[in-house]
Amino acid sequence: MKRIVLAVIVVVLAFGVSILAQQKSGSAEQELIDLENGWGAAQVQDKLDLAFLDRILADDYVQSNWDGTSATKAQILASLKSKEDVITYSAGDDYKVRVYGDAAVVTGRWTGKETNKGKDISGQYRWTDTWIKKAGRWQCVASHNSKIS
Repeated sequence: MKRIVLAVIVVVLAFGVSILAQQKSGSAEQELIDLENGWGAAQVQDKLDLAFLDRILADDYVQSNWDGTSATKAQILASLKSKEDVITYSAGDDYKVRVYGDAAVVTGRWTGKETNKGKDISGQYRWTDTWIKKAGRWQCVASHNSKIS
């Protein structure tokens, strides 16, 4: 009888831990999607939120672009602030989130209207963002985007 009770307790505990792990992962996934959506909105020129971008991009953040160029956090913020890079429309979708403890990879599609250094680069892009949880909050450390032809 004691063995049956012990077995039931072990099964219940294992099930409970499994449920908690799924809920924790699910909340991390939603939090990262919310951050991605906030990122897109914060770049739009009429609602430009450089403070938000400064918070979510790690100091050593690097972005690899579809045209072979790369940019640091400081370069991206300066480009948006100076209006060298102007985004007037931004929409993200098709998110896939993979959480690995305090690291995550998020992929998706971005559709936007953007002018960079006077050149229209509007269109759709596929992107991959790598996030790390530091001091209890998510920060993006690397991005790569590819233009959809």
